Order: sequence, then C-alpha cells, then structure tokens
Amino acid sequence: MAEVLLEHNDSVAVITIDDPERRNALTIDLSQALADKVAEAERHANALIVTGAPPAFCAGADLTQLGNSADEGLKRIYRGFLAVANARIPTIAAVNGAAVGAGLNLALACDVLVAGPRARFDARFLQLGIHPGGGMTWMLQRKVGPQTATAMTLFGQVLDADEAVRTGLAYTRAEDPVQTAKELAKAAAEAPGELVRTIKATMRVTDVLDDHGEAVETELRPQVASIDTPEFAARLAAMKARISGR
Repeated sequence: MAEVLLEHNDSVAVITIDDPERRNALTIDLSQALADKVAEAERHANALIVTGAPPAFCAGADLTQLGNSADEGLKRIYRGFLAVANARIPTIAAVNGAAVGAGLNLALACDVLVAGPRARFDARFLQLGIHPGGGMTWMLQRKVGPQTATAMTLFGQVLDADEAVRTGLAYTRAEDPVQTAKELAKAAAEAPGELVRTIKATMRVTDVLDDHGEAVETELRPQVASIDTPEFAARLAAMKARISGR
C-alpha cells in the first residue's frame, strides 16, 4: 500500500515516501499525506529528512489524477513538496535514487541535498511534452545557476551524484544518504528548537537582501533575544566550565 512514513530519531524526523512499485510517484493522496507528515514533523522535531523507499527517490507526479480542473489538481500535487519548501525547520533530501520531474521538485524543496550513489536528477518535463510546474525553474536556477538549469530543463541533461555535487545541486555524495543526512542534522537536533526555527527564518530574509547593513540589522534583534534565553546562559556556563577545567 502506498503511504508516507514518519520516523522520529530524537529531534530529527525522517519522512519516507513508500510506494516502491511505482517508484514513489506522487499521487494527490500521497502529496496530501506528505504535507500532513511535514506538519507533524514540524511540531516535534528540529530537523527533517525526506527520502524515498528504494530503488527511487521520487519518479515524479501521477498526472492522470488531475480530474476536471487541471489547475486545482496540479495545486494538490504540489501540496506535498511545497510543505517541505515552506517548513520552519531545516530540511535535508536524502536522494537515494532517481529524482524525476516533481521528484526533482521535492529534492529542490529541501535546504540541503545529499546524493547517494544511485541518485539521478532529471527534470524530464520537456521530454514529456509538459511545461515545468511547482516553481521548478525558480528553485533549480537558485541552486545551480541559469546555465546548468537550462542544460537540465531545455537540453535534457541528467546529473548523477558527482555532477550534482560539482554543480552545487547537492551538498555532498554519500554511500548511505539517509545516515549522512542524520549526521548532518545532529547540530540542529541538539540546539534549542526555537533558535533553529528563528535562524532558518532569518536566512530566508537575508538571502534576498543586497546590502550587508540590512543583514546586520535583520540579525540584531533575534541575536539579542537569543542572548537573553536560559539556554544560552546554560551553554555559556558549560563552555566556561570546560575551559577552566583544562
């Protein structure tokens, strides 16, 4: 049965799209389940890992389900990966196989991508005779720049794990992408939850700023607020104790 699984490891949530016979293709129901699991993960975790049941990450969207209203049907398909894109906690895509079409969108929706040895990043929209959707062209160009994005979107170039790292699409290559993603997530998992969420929100603001001074002002208020927390006081005291004990 096709489903979306959610596992909690301390403060790290792992979401797995589990429909291996259909290469984890996104149906409307799976997309809604994915959005629901993201919302649940945000309530209980400091970081989120998204992956697919082997052998694929996500083979795209099932466009036979759109119904009478293509606009509404497409928006329902988008719901899952947009929930990932809008998550308040940091997200990591553990790409263990092919990420095709909407599956590429799902990977792009994450803050950091870890590419396994079987990872393939394939836009595929043009070859299927369909225009990209869900903000794919925007997300892809922000990750890899216009030249690589054009090669993938209009010239059909498919990136393997090594090429994904070389072009900046993926952060790193790993034999076990889920385990590597869990290691990456540890710092966020061990930090104060509200601080993690605030830093991610700040990074979204400063990412679009053109002025260093604006960035300084944007960071000032939340930095002052964090200094006044008991979590900071406790960590500062622990650090001082370690230093004095050397």
